[in-house]
Amino acid sequence: MESISAPHADLSHWPGEDPRQKRLVPEELTASQQVERSPEFRADLERIRFSPYYSRLSAVTQVISQTGAGLAIHNRLTHSLKVAAVARSIAVTLQADDGPAGQRIAQLGGCHPVVVQSAAAAHDLGHPPFGHLGERTLDRLAREHLGLAEGFEGNAQSFRILTRLDEYDREGAGLNLTAAVRAAVLKYPWLRQEGLGRDGGPETPRGLSPSPDGAGARKFSVYSLDAPAMEDARAAYPMISKHQQTVECAVMDIADDIAYSLHDLDDFYRAGLLNQAAISAEFRAWRQERNELAELESADLVLNSRTPGYALELLWRRLARKDSWIASSEAFLAAVDKVFEEVVDGLLLAPFDGSRDAERALATFTARWIEHLQTSVEIHTDPPPRCGHVSLNQAAWHEVSVLKFLHERFILERADLTVYQRGQARLLERLIRGFAAWLDDPADVRRAPRRLLDLVDLAMEDYLRLARTVPELLDTEDEAVLRQRARGRGIIDYVASLTDAQAISLDHLLAGSSERLWDAGQGL
Repeated sequence: MESISAPHADLSHWPGEDPRQKRLVPEELTASQQVERSPEFRADLERIRFSPYYSRLSAVTQVISQTGAGLAIHNRLTHSLKVAAVARSIAVTLQADDGPAGQRIAQLGGCHPVVVQSAAAAHDLGHPPFGHLGERTLDRLAREHLGLAEGFEGNAQSFRILTRLDEYDREGAGLNLTAAVRAAVLKYPWLRQEGLGRDGGPETPRGLSPSPDGAGARKFSVYSLDAPAMEDARAAYPMISKHQQTVECAVMDIADDIAYSLHDLDDFYRAGLLNQAAISAEFRAWRQERNELAELESADLVLNSRTPGYALELLWRRLARKDSWIASSEAFLAAVDKVFEEVVDGLLLAPFDGSRDAERALATFTARWIEHLQTSVEIHTDPPPRCGHVSLNQAAWHEVSVLKFLHERFILERADLTVYQRGQARLLERLIRGFAAWLDDPADVRRAPRRLLDLVDLAMEDYLRLARTVPELLDTEDEAVLRQRARGRGIIDYVASLTDAQAISLDHLLAGSSERLWDAGQGL
């Protein structure tokens, strides 16, 4: 039996305590600390904010990099700060509700504003260099080159950081956060393999749909190595069903969607990347021709998706197919009209010129939309599989979908961004292959970065512990195979923890082309 100080120890036997405030490892506090840190959630928020993983988010790309578009562009840290602000506002409102909705929330475990803030601060800790491009690239390399069937996922990496990689003041407990905060970061509370065999239809929880390459769930919040820590956190919420978010997690998820839909729009508008004429043509064509577009085959829409109106029709069909529990043609049309009026024929009509008038107009626009969306939530006693106990109402849900469509269609598909991202993907591949070759070199492995070696050792400890305690989560107990997997997971943990600039510097170092050896090598 594992000792109580082991990672992911089972503390479910603790008597007489609020299970939501249990930590992975018990902590003894002085009387003054008990007063200052009651409830325990405030300490969690401080630990996350003081984490070096949190600090590094200031130098990690959100969607487009600051080096390419200027300091006004959001990074992962500014995004996280704004998610936390939106989430706290929603949580305060829900917590103050003394009616039936508030009573139901209390029955489901509550909605503490500090728990929600903590989860929002932590939700992007695991994102690697270069934004979502980095996440997709590391996932592919982990599976194809390092032999890790679970690959890489930013949400799962965040949970691994909180419960294993980062440490507060004791070995083997991560930041030793309360069960409430650990549960609140589990947006997708399942393992990747749980998505195998799913059809991705309306009865499949959002994110548990199969990934395009058939590797398992499209999104997931936990690697097998860290599954015991997930079960420990979820045990504090027996009233929450399997694969369902806690209330606090659902609020954080909503806030993430709101921030993503508006603050990225803010970025692209400031950078002059949103072509008002092209966007207007898309919206006008769909509104005028939606009856004719509805008659076309989906294959024809995909083949001609750059024809004005076609991409919006594809968006509507995707929403109707996957989210029939809330999708409505009338609500979608109303959302398109609202976004067209306020964004396309409103904000975007005047290009951002950096003037005080432009700044005021943008600030007013953003504040108005945030206020509207964060007050557009509703409570569900028995939510459908693709919905949380707290969600945006039907109108706001469609509006966020259309807002996100703007940058998905008109930014992420830009050829110039694609060229830049392909270069970043090759850089990450060079790092992964370079470190893998280094660790396979018996003559030089001892000179590999100390932190990399530590992370490989840590992963090996985790694999061996899993083989002893939950062997059904592994397809083999062969120590040589587990050692190879630990090597791969350690490399992924190391590269994923880099900032954009550190990744670029390391690439130059491994290529022998850096002219600033000592500066570039700091922190390895």
